[in-house]
Amino acid sequence: MSTSHPEITGIQFPAEGKYRIVPGRSTVSFTTSHLFGLGKVRGSFRIEDGLIHVADPVGGSSARATIAAASVDTGNSTRDSMLRSPTYLDATAHPHITFASDRLEESEGALLLHGTLTVRESTAPVQLRVDSSEADATTVRLTASCRIDRYAFAITAMKAMTGRWQTMLLDVTAERD
Repeated sequence: MSTSHPEITGIQFPAEGKYRIVPGRSTVSFTTSHLFGLGKVRGSFRIEDGLIHVADPVGGSSARATIAAASVDTGNSTRDSMLRSPTYLDATAHPHITFASDRLEESEGALLLHGTLTVRESTAPVQLRVDSSEADATTVRLTASCRIDRYAFAITAMKAMTGRWQTMLLDVTAERD
């Protein structure tokens, strides 16, 4: 078993093994547009749990995470209630948003984690771009980003008032399991 991995695309990998995501030290934030694209909305979700598996070779690495749909927070309680409603996330009937990946690859100078995102029982492929990684003997902190099309998850209400695309930013801290 190796104790560290080489850099790929400027990203230093943590040691091979399993790392449990620390919910209180991890965030999923997003930015989208509203009002015909004239305004920006920023918000976040809470990660409930997750696991990162760093493999050797690193291309076999994977991750999974569970996000609380009802934890959406934009700083506007009226908007947040609408986002939790059946019109958007339907958080009562579908309390979890899940991500599961199956491979990591370098492509055109970027490090991509390929997986699927499930929202309201709709699953679509997602590629997370790993932007940075810091690790010590027991902890890893990763940042990643992606762009999500809400239409891919059958969330198509209020087309003119709510942006179709969300830019997601993940800041995840995980500890060796």
